[in-house]
Amino acid sequence: MKPLRIVVTGLIAQHPSLGGVTWDYLQYVVGLARMGHDVYYFEDSGQWPYTLDGGPSGTEWIAHDCAANVRHLAGVMARFGLEERWAYRFPIKARWFGMPHRRRRDVLATADLLLNISGTLHRPADYRSVPRLVYIDSDPVFTQVKLALPRGQRKFRKRVDAHDRFFSFGEALGARVPETGHRWRATRQPIVLSEWADAAPPSDAFTTVMSWTSYQPLRYRGVTYGQKDVELRRFLDLPTRVRPVPLEIALSGTRHVEWETGDLGPLPPAAGEAVPRRGCTASDLLRAAGWRVVDAATACGDLDSYRRYVCASRGEWSVAKGGYVRGQAGWFSCRSACYLAAGRPVIVQDTGFGGVLPTGTGIVSFATIDEATAAIREVHGNYARHAAAARAIAAEYFDAAHVLTHLLDEALRADP
Repeated sequence: MKPLRIVVTGLIAQHPSLGGVTWDYLQYVVGLARMGHDVYYFEDSGQWPYTLDGGPSGTEWIAHDCAANVRHLAGVMARFGLEERWAYRFPIKARWFGMPHRRRRDVLATADLLLNISGTLHRPADYRSVPRLVYIDSDPVFTQVKLALPRGQRKFRKRVDAHDRFFSFGEALGARVPETGHRWRATRQPIVLSEWADAAPPSDAFTTVMSWTSYQPLRYRGVTYGQKDVELRRFLDLPTRVRPVPLEIALSGTRHVEWETGDLGPLPPAAGEAVPRRGCTASDLLRAAGWRVVDAATACGDLDSYRRYVCASRGEWSVAKGGYVRGQAGWFSCRSACYLAAGRPVIVQDTGFGGVLPTGTGIVSFATIDEATAAIREVHGNYARHAAAARAIAAEYFDAAHVLTHLLDEALRADP
């Protein structure tokens, strides 16, 4: 393939203390650049950026001054030789940072392709000077449900419809997911494998990085599509079943009570006896049930600490969002792909990915707490075999050069 001029969108500046989010978008940019393409990163989400520390009061999470966010983005881009190839629009004052206006305009006028990762562009129609706009759906099931809702999502549909090609991390979209009128082509997270090579010995803990809730649940035709708070409660007793193997969660400190699904029934004994039913935080609940809990912003808030956290783990154990489990669309986590690239096995809740990824060794899926218990014991007891398989799966299925070549081929292919 001849070199292309490509614009990639994302949320690196908006989320300066989420190392995993930075890696998600960065691996598109770095992967394409190392393939020889002329790549630029634009961030124009229309969303207010977050502060690094909660501001003067410690509870002010909206940044009215974006200087720290811009420094973060500039540092990340410079680290990978992309210091002249980024632009960030601060929505409060409609001010651009990074590339000067003339250069930004020239890039858009001559680009071959724009990859709108996670639909992060606020007004994709403003970028119609690019001949092909590509929507990358990293949140399958939720995306399709939002598009299918009869009211309240018209702006979202308009944003999606402004694109020419549609890709989804839901590699097995089927009857459980609403039709939207789009042709969703399969894709997955690209991983720059050289950034995850690690020779350090793993620790004794299976870990993950997560938020209790990421946004409010959706309801469509009598079905609720929930968040991780729904699923994790089903597995609260797991630490007591797999002792002495420790289970640890790097948990986001931000809690959105209004997004939680609510009372999901009786708690398991270990948690129910130790924690009052009211006024209980997610951290309280997990610790009472025997989980190790660390603060995600401290443990893995930037590129390096996130990578160290993943590489220092014995492997990953994680639930998925309730909507992914209910939809069975084949979603597989960007984070889990990084664990695999580091040679760390992943034990993850089944979302229907067994038809597109190899499972059983390196990747072990589960649906029940008994299956999760057996999976942890199997991986822990046969660790070398699972670790070798994890890296091999990453090389075969997630290598950025392979994933992005397929994506570009499909994105540029003429309509039948």
